[in-house]
Amino acid sequence: MFGFIFLIYLAAEFIFLNFTIMKKKKITRNKSSSTKNLNALKRGIIVLFKDSDRPLTHKDICRLLQVKDKITKHQILFVIKNLLADRTIKEIGHGKYGIKQSQTFYEGRIEKVVSGAGYVICEGLDTDVFISARNAGQTLGGDRVRISLTGQHNGKNPEGIVVSVIERVPKDFVGNLRIDGRNCFVTPDNSRVGTDFYIPKDKLNGAKNGDKVLVRILDWPKRAKSPFAEVSKIIGRAGEHHAEIHAILAEYGLPYEFPKSVEAYVSSISEEISEEEIKTRRDMRKVLTFTIDPHDAKDFDDALSIEQISEDEWEIGIHIADVSHYVKEGTVLNDEAYERATSVYLVDRVVPMLPEKLSNKVCSLRPHEEKLCFSAVFTMNRKAEVREEWFGRTVIYSDHRFTYEDAQDVIEQKKGKFVDEILLMDQLAKKRRTKRIKEGAITFDRVEVKFRLDQANNPSGVYFKQAKDANKLIEEFMLLANRRVAAFIGKKMDGTPSKKPFVYRVHDVPDPDKIATFSAFVKQFGHHIMMKTPKDISNSMNRVLADVSGKREENMVELLAIRTMSKAKYTTENIGHYGLGFNYYTHFTSPIRRWPDVMVHRLLQRYLDGEKVNNKEVIEAQCKHSSEMEKLSTDAERSSIKYMQVKYLVGKEGQEFDAIVSGVTEFGMFVELEDSLCEGLVSMRDIKDDHYVLNKESFSLVGRKTGHKFQLGDPIRVRVRNVDLVKKQLDFELV
Repeated sequence: MFGFIFLIYLAAEFIFLNFTIMKKKKITRNKSSSTKNLNALKRGIIVLFKDSDRPLTHKDICRLLQVKDKITKHQILFVIKNLLADRTIKEIGHGKYGIKQSQTFYEGRIEKVVSGAGYVICEGLDTDVFISARNAGQTLGGDRVRISLTGQHNGKNPEGIVVSVIERVPKDFVGNLRIDGRNCFVTPDNSRVGTDFYIPKDKLNGAKNGDKVLVRILDWPKRAKSPFAEVSKIIGRAGEHHAEIHAILAEYGLPYEFPKSVEAYVSSISEEISEEEIKTRRDMRKVLTFTIDPHDAKDFDDALSIEQISEDEWEIGIHIADVSHYVKEGTVLNDEAYERATSVYLVDRVVPMLPEKLSNKVCSLRPHEEKLCFSAVFTMNRKAEVREEWFGRTVIYSDHRFTYEDAQDVIEQKKGKFVDEILLMDQLAKKRRTKRIKEGAITFDRVEVKFRLDQANNPSGVYFKQAKDANKLIEEFMLLANRRVAAFIGKKMDGTPSKKPFVYRVHDVPDPDKIATFSAFVKQFGHHIMMKTPKDISNSMNRVLADVSGKREENMVELLAIRTMSKAKYTTENIGHYGLGFNYYTHFTSPIRRWPDVMVHRLLQRYLDGEKVNNKEVIEAQCKHSSEMEKLSTDAERSSIKYMQVKYLVGKEGQEFDAIVSGVTEFGMFVELEDSLCEGLVSMRDIKDDHYVLNKESFSLVGRKTGHKFQLGDPIRVRVRNVDLVKKQLDFELV
């Protein structure tokens, strides 16, 4: 009603205003009359701004006031300039204006989708803020931006507008070059960048149509749709294997070569262990010691030793490569390892944190070689209870190398090399695992897909990697070492937390909204999640995971359960590890491939030596860097798997497969093939039998006419419609 009255009021004002304008040629309008009419126009425009839930342009104001004549349009421009001058309104983005009021601004990183719209994860807000493509301005996915809120998006998420870019995402971009006549553009591999890049012809630097390239932004003119960029590196031909793998590393800023200065430094490191060094360590070379690793492993971080010391007690040693002995602070090797922070495991290669001489030779606990270690040694009884513990530097001799398959055969057949020791440690591990789960640990055993590659790095087949008893044996003893090292530093003798700066691996309790969503989903399969306490959640989560084991929905329930969990990270502020059910936890067991483990070794030795540590801020900064690099590494690994999945289906267009629904969106549903876990999209436009709409609460697409439902976890039959190796994209259609 107010809007209707307001329009009548404006119409009346403008009839009078236009009447005086038309009479301008015949009579001289006095100054006071002109001022009066401009003031009326000004008041009307202010009301428009106050009534609008978004910024307005000059065209918007003219359209709302139904103004078409040039004179009044110019007057509106004049009023806008006056309102800007007296700070009644302000410019929000180019040519967009909003009311000047006590406005709150938020900051965060914008994540974009293909359409150019995006979401900003803001500090100080509980939910993401939707940014439409037109309100995103000249932003790239990953930019740190300042935004203001403008209203609600679809009645749910808050909606906002980008006011300014605080920090441009500091990296080059990888993409495919296309040259169409006089125009050259690069489409980024990462669709979340949100825009193509325009390449002037004199900035191609030798690149040709169809090349996979690295580009760097030069400028983004105000009225340009795309940023201007130059080709900084030609990676190779799009779709060629090594070019695509190197492109993945380049996209995430991950190096695949070590600087010559680092290689030179490493070449000077001696592989010999001096007698003087051995004298400073606990000598455990005569204690039975072995490693258990994947069949294709080359870097052996950890070894286990076992020695019976009484009828009911054994000394179990968890021996970890002493990387900190070789990686000295203040060296180029130290700086390079810190920058990398982690090894990256792609489908066809490993990009190591340390050069090969260290990771595969000097530090690696290879069989029949003496090695320097940092060890955690525990005295345990048959109940798997820890009676005593010792931490310190050692020298060991590995008597044998087991693969997981070898050790599993010993456990299952109860015969083979070191059978008594393997079986005893298996029993101890199972007792500790049972106790850990009872205390609240959540157990995820999601199947992992691996590709068999031929000599040309083409996927010739797939197989599934699943943790068996041998894997769990190693896991339990590594968890024991990580847990007890963290408690040794983080807890005083009286059980209260110490204030010693240290590196913790923490995992927060799940977000209640995510748990509620997960609960609603599994309820459809007849399962129930108790949500009164964190312990209730973990216990019922384990029960659900056990119940779905072997069923069609197993993989989807596990995947959704993992997504429900908070993200683990490194920090000096200990809040415990919810997923494992530990009050104290760290990473001590993989220093060849993780920087935080090197930090833990150094700090532990300093505390064992009675030193004080006063650089908590420096440690926290390294923790943050390590968490960020871990995420980059994970993203790169997923990208390489996605590329190999697409490559695996090249030439299989038209073939049919059994699949399950792995995701639902407004534009279609994602499906995962059962025999390979390859994932692709069934587009909404290709589902012909009905018009389907997304139901977010039930994770389903529902037909408006038939009520037919496609739900997360549903089994379906699909046909491969299109395989795009350049875009790393799979499209399916329903059979």
